[in-house]
Amino acid sequence: MLPIITYPHPLLKKRSEPVTLFDEELRQFLDEMYITMLAKNGVGLAAVQVGNPIRALIVNIPDEEGNQERENLLEIINPEFLSKEGEIQFNEGCLSVPEFYEDVTRFDRVRLTYQDRYGERHEIEAEGYLAVALQHEIDHLNGILFIDKLSLIKRKKFEKELKKRQRASL
Repeated sequence: MLPIITYPHPLLKKRSEPVTLFDEELRQFLDEMYITMLAKNGVGLAAVQVGNPIRALIVNIPDEEGNQERENLLEIINPEFLSKEGEIQFNEGCLSVPEFYEDVTRFDRVRLTYQDRYGERHEIEAEGYLAVALQHEIDHLNGILFIDKLSLIKRKKFEKELKKRQRASL
């Protein structure tokens, strides 16, 4: 399992670099990301969250029973949005910002192009939960955390909670 870096680690604010080599090392890394995401009860994970600032992410939305089957796993490399539409409010959390959840406004429908673990190009259209998860993880690739999208009041609430937790852990 890979260690997850948490806020305020500076790597989380860095724009990730495009993937250019689609080799066995990348595939092994994606497999390790998947194991880590499941172990941490996540629905998505960007490579930068495990200390590797490359433009790669995984998303696996649970089914109605809460299962995350491997065949539903999306491995998204070098994503580019083609379109974004609508608006949705979604209560988000993040493995890199543990124990903090807040409503974030996102696009309700997105279409993007990406490469898979072998470098093949694909296109995907997503809406609702999947669209939100994709935007959240792609934000990570651009050095943006969901807390960066909060209003000033909500951001101050987060900072206050963070300081409180830091004091409690001393």
